[in-house]
Amino acid sequence: MNWTGRRVLVTGGASFIGSHLTEALVAKGARVRVADNLSSGLRTNLDESLHSGLEFLELDLLEPEQAERALRDMEIVFHLAADHGGRGYIDLHQVNCATNLILDGQVFRTAAKLGVEKVVFASSGCVYPNNLQNDPTEVVRLNEDLVKPPFDADNLYGWAKLMGELVLQAYCREGKFKGASLRYFTAYGPRCPESHAITAMIARAFVRQTPFVVWGSGQQIRNWTFVTDVVDATIAAAERIDDGRAINVGTTERISVIEAIRLILDYTGRSLPLEFDLEKPTGPYNRVCDNALAAELLGWKPQVAFKDGVRRTVDWYFDTHDAGRVAQELEHTLTERTHATG
Repeated sequence: MNWTGRRVLVTGGASFIGSHLTEALVAKGARVRVADNLSSGLRTNLDESLHSGLEFLELDLLEPEQAERALRDMEIVFHLAADHGGRGYIDLHQVNCATNLILDGQVFRTAAKLGVEKVVFASSGCVYPNNLQNDPTEVVRLNEDLVKPPFDADNLYGWAKLMGELVLQAYCREGKFKGASLRYFTAYGPRCPESHAITAMIARAFVRQTPFVVWGSGQQIRNWTFVTDVVDATIAAAERIDDGRAINVGTTERISVIEAIRLILDYTGRSLPLEFDLEKPTGPYNRVCDNALAAELLGWKPQVAFKDGVRRTVDWYFDTHDAGRVAQELEHTLTERTHATG
């Protein structure tokens, strides 16, 4: 696809993943509009893109007239806006996450009404059945076909993402627009907030938290995916998928929380005692995806190994944060979407 001059909307485009996607689309020559309510996104995330003619709208997509303002005259919509955060947030803020059911329906309905050509939806690994993700010693890689009745999504956040996928597919089947869903698996990288696990670990090392608190036993298995790989897959889906199908976006690396912590402590030169808090939210203990379908349909494979992505994320965090402020706000930012003072 030639992106030059294409009219593109990124909802949630001032957020962590959204801002990286926005920059990539601007670099490809697209005419990009961002719609964001700044509930967790930051205008500063878009500084470079704003100098490239980006259109920014601060608005609430839950309001029908605001959704129409955002989507009007757009050819392609990348729908990343959502009320979400890391494990602590989605466990503790079920009502907030449930608003995504309204938000996604509003965006899809408005896209159909205004004649949008394609909608690319940011879904999540949280749509996968909980019962398949309990044993960290079992090598399981979740493939797309495992999301089927009887559904068993992870929390209201997972259910909302699952419903978003199914509704998007219905719009595509009925010819209202073309579309694709991307099941993101635990993205991390520069601009990621402390409510997400890797940035939380880096923040604890940054302020030399003693003891270094680990949520759960540390045996939880994840496949953390670097943000540039997520962006590449998202753009590839816009170029190659029309029928609304869902595709995993993640590495197949199996990394435990404790392995991630040790990597971060080693790279930062910290030697901190660990304290395991078994009362804190952990999510499933074994979540890793199969990315064969993405390779087949998108020609996509992740390019950034976890050890390299972690170092790049540590370097960004240490270069851009103040230790005093991080220490003061850390407990708040672990479970919330905004800074305590913001």
